[in-house]
Amino acid sequence: MNFQDVKNKDTQFIAPTYNRFAVAISKGVGSTFTDVEGKKYIDFTSGIGVNAFGVNDEIWKNAVIEQIDSVQHACNLYYTLPQVRLAELLCEKSGAKKVFFGNSGAEANECAIKVARKYSALKYGDEKRYEIITLKNSFHGRTLATLTATGQDNFHKYFGPFLEGFVYAEPNFESVKERVTDKTCAVMLELIQGESGVNVLDKNFVTDLEKYCKEKDVLLIVDEVQTGNGRTGSVYAFQNFEIQPDILTTAKGLGGGLPIGACLLFDKTETVFSFGDHGTTYGGNPVACAGAVSVIERLTDELMEEVRQKGEYIRKKIAEFPAVESVDGMGLMIGIKLKGEKTSREVAEECLKNGLLVLTAHEKVRLLPPLNITKREIDEGLKVLEGVLK
Repeated sequence: MNFQDVKNKDTQFIAPTYNRFAVAISKGVGSTFTDVEGKKYIDFTSGIGVNAFGVNDEIWKNAVIEQIDSVQHACNLYYTLPQVRLAELLCEKSGAKKVFFGNSGAEANECAIKVARKYSALKYGDEKRYEIITLKNSFHGRTLATLTATGQDNFHKYFGPFLEGFVYAEPNFESVKERVTDKTCAVMLELIQGESGVNVLDKNFVTDLEKYCKEKDVLLIVDEVQTGNGRTGSVYAFQNFEIQPDILTTAKGLGGGLPIGACLLFDKTETVFSFGDHGTTYGGNPVACAGAVSVIERLTDELMEEVRQKGEYIRKKIAEFPAVESVDGMGLMIGIKLKGEKTSREVAEECLKNGLLVLTAHEKVRLLPPLNITKREIDEGLKVLEGVLK
């Protein structure tokens, strides 16, 4: 089946919710994809940060196949070894005390919202302390609750009425502080706002906010759906900011290519949930967990140093391109602000024609290469990007 055949079938049978690029992926190895017609592409996207170790990774693939050969699913009324092992690893790597597994970042954030509201209801004796402050330009998911939490008006059109209990602040300490009332139970934020342009929050703001939240007994929820699992050069981005969240959510790169999300509960929140408070049929699926174990086990200090060095190398190279105004990000999460008339979409489409896959985030070009991308693949991809920007 050639590209046009695939596109025609997609148009006929799939809801048109994605503004797809003109390529049909067939196979791949590492950081290189091949389309249905045999053309190769360097991958600077990792499936929006999902394929942590690239495509067709042998360690991940063998872990998944071994689990499939044992049992592909067992409901959460029973114990399974991959789920227990993954939870143990996540707690060791993050300092969390308990984990709840879902299937996506949105589900992880839904869980965090429920934990925050129950924590306040239990401690303060009523359900009037339920508001959660989120930041403008944030993105927390596409369910009704996480869509409401998302601080971007363009995502809200057509889907009201929304849930009450969310308040939006500018990404600075004074704006958040002004919105804290006796109804506030939590502040929820991304340390790097990925979908709105790879906007790195100011470290002083984040540390001041953590201190203030502790003083007010307002829970700090850190959404690491995109920044987690080695993406920023630490296992979790909060470690770069030297803070301690009360709740952390993650997904994307955790599963290495299979759907999984996790809500990590720290000291204040580890005992909030009890039987029946939350649940899921597929969350913590043994196959997804086995794949995730193979990812988390490899997030060593040595690899994190490599990720930081690769990120610095890429940002330094791109900053020298004449058509680039600025480069933001951390580790292998990179946002490029452009000069001139080309839009980020136009740049992404031209890159595609020349054998490079990149992402967009509003007006910026966004790069999320696999953590183990090679120097050769980096240089090859940067050569394409430089040519397109010229």
